[in-house]
Amino acid sequence: MALKVYAGRYTAHTTEPFIVFVVGMRLNRLREFPKWVMAARAFTSMLKELQRTPDKGFLGGLNIAYRGGAGQIQYWRSFEDLDRFARAPADLHIPAWRRYNKLVGNSGKFGVWHETYLIEPGKYEAIYANSPAIGLGTVLDLVPATGSRETAFRRLGGQDEPAVQSPPQPTR
Repeated sequence: MALKVYAGRYTAHTTEPFIVFVVGMRLNRLREFPKWVMAARAFTSMLKELQRTPDKGFLGGLNIAYRGGAGQIQYWRSFEDLDRFARAPADLHIPAWRRYNKLVGNSGKFGVWHETYLIEPGKYEAIYANSPAIGLGTVLDLVPATGSRETAFRRLGGQDEPAVQSPPQPTR
């Protein structure tokens, strides 16, 4: 399915704080691939659950691959929502965490990792020029990158002049 291309320059915008949660799995020993596949299936099930229940606070994500592993950059409404999901006995995370601890423990066979960032309004910037919405653009409002949103520095609250003049913004 082709993604909609937004002609012109747009930025992702919100007046609310949000969470960027980066999570991944890394295969450390090739012979442990079956356990890694099991973990990947559990991860996929959790994502499906989160997509079915938007009230949990998961806004969306972008899959990533890196040497030895895979993961996702996720966007959450709040840390409280993320933490509630991670700790809720009725959700899929707790059983998956217990299985990981039982099957892998501290063996070094394969790893899981995550990083959590609390993002305040005005403390991030994004640009989408003649591009589909990617990352933040899929979960926040897209607004024209003009005026106070024309440059990265302006989107972060500063004042500067564009290094290269922007083309006129097309009308939608």
